[in-house]
Amino acid sequence: MSAATGVRTSTRPGGPTRPDPVVRRSGRNRLDRLRARSAWGFAAPALLVVAAVTIFPVVYSIVLSFADVEIGYDGFAIQGLGFHNYAALVQSADWYRALGFTFLYTIVTVFVELVLGMLVALVLERLGATRGWMLALMLVPWSLVTIVNAQLWKYVYDSTYGVATWFFALFGEAPVILGEPVPAITGLMVADIWKTTPFVAIILLAGLVQISEDHYEAAELDGANGWQTFWRVVLPQLAPTLTIAVLFRILQAFGVFDLPFVLTNGGPGTSTQSLAIMGYKVLFQDINIGPGAAIATSTALIVAAGCLLFLRAFRNQAKGGEA
Repeated sequence: MSAATGVRTSTRPGGPTRPDPVVRRSGRNRLDRLRARSAWGFAAPALLVVAAVTIFPVVYSIVLSFADVEIGYDGFAIQGLGFHNYAALVQSADWYRALGFTFLYTIVTVFVELVLGMLVALVLERLGATRGWMLALMLVPWSLVTIVNAQLWKYVYDSTYGVATWFFALFGEAPVILGEPVPAITGLMVADIWKTTPFVAIILLAGLVQISEDHYEAAELDGANGWQTFWRVVLPQLAPTLTIAVLFRILQAFGVFDLPFVLTNGGPGTSTQSLAIMGYKVLFQDINIGPGAAIATSTALIVAAGCLLFLRAFRNQAKGGEA
């Protein structure tokens, strides 16, 4: 250690005196801690805003889902906490019907959009100069606001002058698409698939263009045909991108509200009533705050559980593939 400076130094035979590496590391660590504290300080205002407009309403909604809420002229007051809202929920036939429709809607739309999106992405990946134009055209359905998209399909399905009604009339008696349960459910799914398939295709295309040509050349040298190359080369390389696409679509589809709200308002009857629409009706039309919050909280828990299970299954499959 140098007596004048108090800094430990190291010497090499015949070489200049240099500071000890331990001193350099400690100085770098202090600088890193200073930068981390500065980063948190700059991010604090934004984090406070996020907490105020996102975290607090979520926590408050969870509290209300356990509450016995009494509504009066001055607003509402919490009289007590318990599980009675959830007990009433699991005994409600309407909740099970809404849950069944939401599951069916999510599974069918996500699966079809993945298949169609993969086919479209594979075609776009092979295009050259025209890929930009095709991407621009594909973004038109996705760029439409969902309310506008729903109103467009409402005109298409109209029982008097709708294009779909005219088309089915060519082959016999046309169904009242939005007035019968099975056609209404199918029509909702078609409208969702038409709007969201380009979004899935663009995500998958981003993953496809990242696959190295060396993988295709190696598969060709091994004598693999196109189908074998897709299953053994493309899909394993595309697994992380597929996971992102599936998670995005599950989150969107399970919380579907605006499309069925505009097209059918949950009808005919309750055949197209999703959990989000049911929660809206209970909370804002019937003014049942506790049960409405319980529906919203249970929906969020189901989505979170489904996403965690999917991620766990994907992680296990990835580990098995590496082994």
